[in-house]
Amino acid sequence: MNRRDFLTDAAIAAAGLVLTAKTSAQTSEKAAFVSNRPALKDRKFVSKAVEAKIAEVKSAIRDPELAWLFENCYPNTLDTTVELGTRDGKPDSFVITGDLKALWLRDSTAQVTPYLSLVKDDRDLQLLIKGLIHRHAYSILLEPYANAFLKDPNEKGWDDLPKNKPGVLERKWEVDSLCYSMRLAYQYWRATNDASAFDDEWQSAMRLIIKTFKKEQLKEGKSDYYLLRKTDNMIDAPPFYGTGSPVRPCGLIRSAFRPSDDSTLFQFLIPSNAFAVVSLRHLAEIFRTALKNEEFARECEALATEVERAIYKYAVVEHENFGKIFAYEVDGYGNRLFIDDANAPNLISLPYLGFVRQTDPIYQNTRRFVLSDNNPYFRRGKFAEAVGSPHTGKTSVWHLSIVMRGLTSSDDAEIRRCLAMLKRTHAGTGFMHESFNPDDPTDFTRKWFAWANTIFGELILKIFNERKRLLAELTF
Repeated sequence: MNRRDFLTDAAIAAAGLVLTAKTSAQTSEKAAFVSNRPALKDRKFVSKAVEAKIAEVKSAIRDPELAWLFENCYPNTLDTTVELGTRDGKPDSFVITGDLKALWLRDSTAQVTPYLSLVKDDRDLQLLIKGLIHRHAYSILLEPYANAFLKDPNEKGWDDLPKNKPGVLERKWEVDSLCYSMRLAYQYWRATNDASAFDDEWQSAMRLIIKTFKKEQLKEGKSDYYLLRKTDNMIDAPPFYGTGSPVRPCGLIRSAFRPSDDSTLFQFLIPSNAFAVVSLRHLAEIFRTALKNEEFARECEALATEVERAIYKYAVVEHENFGKIFAYEVDGYGNRLFIDDANAPNLISLPYLGFVRQTDPIYQNTRRFVLSDNNPYFRRGKFAEAVGSPHTGKTSVWHLSIVMRGLTSSDDAEIRRCLAMLKRTHAGTGFMHESFNPDDPTDFTRKWFAWANTIFGELILKIFNERKRLLAELTF
């Protein structure tokens, strides 16, 4: 069983998502597009700053269908997935993924990222993000190897070995999950200059991250981590009794799972290690500047430097068609895996994460590889060309892939192409999905996938801020 099976039909209905069998081409014939957002009284959270931004950006979008998509998608996380409360006198925000009623460290960070630029104008929105930082710290201290958590500790997680602690949905060890928590804290701090969220609990969680990363470098012996699951999906748990394929310690951090929640083939997952380099340096900046802890800041920086050097030593490879590129996974023995997956962190997202510049020659070569038939998970169809994931089979592609391609592009024509593909593949729903058939967008998975919706809004905002003239064009 995997995360796509953990669905709640009632939750889907509550999201207020209007689904039709019509294609995007059919809906574009309508003179007007009616909002698919929940009624105001049914929205989980309302931000004045977000509503103002929606109105501002919509007024700049000439294409009515694209404007409609932005209005539906950008606020979807706030409209449908946030649960607010308090814990120990502190704000506490639990953000579910959508049709999966659990909090993923990765998804919840990505879901709120497009709102961070507005927190200085909205006190309630700031408290929501602050509450999510507190929730992440609490969750990491509960189980640093877990990727997903339940709000109700009495609710049952997956029936795995070792058995999950109360409050843990599943314990898939993914380096990127902890990186996203560091990213959330750093981006909040940069947006607000507010260090009050970095209390003793949060600092303990960050120290546990560093301890866990170092342990999973395997320099001091084997890890105790394993995961066993009764499943008919061979990538839903690592091989060799849940410990994964052999790796040789080389400075990289072992990750048993990818951000798709699929097990790695070679456990040194390069996009996640690159994300760790960036996140560790951000954490060092917080501890040095906001918390005046030079010793821990230097520890974070030293680990970041060690991992970065290992990436360039073991994961930069001369490809016969593209020159020097980054491998997706390596094992320290000289074996490398040349693919890219739709889920971020991935190779195409490296500039988005801050690991390299978009113009970096190795990245540009890697990007050409990712968006070519040399990548086994790149697919071309009548309606889209994009990257998919083993998580959803061999023939589908993901909206996340198209959005990330647009976010990391500096070419107007490529950005237009991404917008056109997104516009014609929402299957008449007005929302992004997880995966879809590039020859038939009505054949899709996950009706309510807030990460895909909100990051689509992030793409439109980036274009609005940097290439506003593109939004003034009539069609894509």
